[in-house]
Amino acid sequence: MTDAGPSPHDSRRQARAAALQVLYECEIGRLTVDEALGVLDRVGEPESPSLSPEARVFAEALARGVGNHLAVLDERIAQAAQHWRVERMATVDRIVMRLAVEEWLHHPSSPPRVVLSEAIDLARSYSGDESARFVNGVLDGVLRQLKETGALVDHQAR
Repeated sequence: MTDAGPSPHDSRRQARAAALQVLYECEIGRLTVDEALGVLDRVGEPESPSLSPEARVFAEALARGVGNHLAVLDERIAQAAQHWRVERMATVDRIVMRLAVEEWLHHPSSPPRVVLSEAIDLARSYSGDESARFVNGVLDGVLRQLKETGALVDHQAR
């Protein structure tokens, strides 16, 4: 039996984690997305798994999308995060939420519940259980708002 490589689900999961790393570089190093995309070249070194070409393309699209739509993404997050200013949130939590909202708004082929679940997993992996609960609560509110305003159609709910 031959190895067919990562499944599309695994590829997207790797892409989300890679986009998180790129955007973290942007935040911490005050880099542009284009400058920070160099982190994808380091993925595949002994300490991190390599990205498939599809995962790399998706990671770049997510990172560039967050960079291009930052104000809109932060506004959506701020509306759902009662009593929290986006700029005061933990860096990883903020980036994870931006990635999820970007994916909901600009990558309609991604099932909304999968995006939410992946965001929670990223927050848990990179920040901890408390962050995962916080991200879940805020993103659940964003998802509800997007559905109520017609900005998102949950194809899984049909």
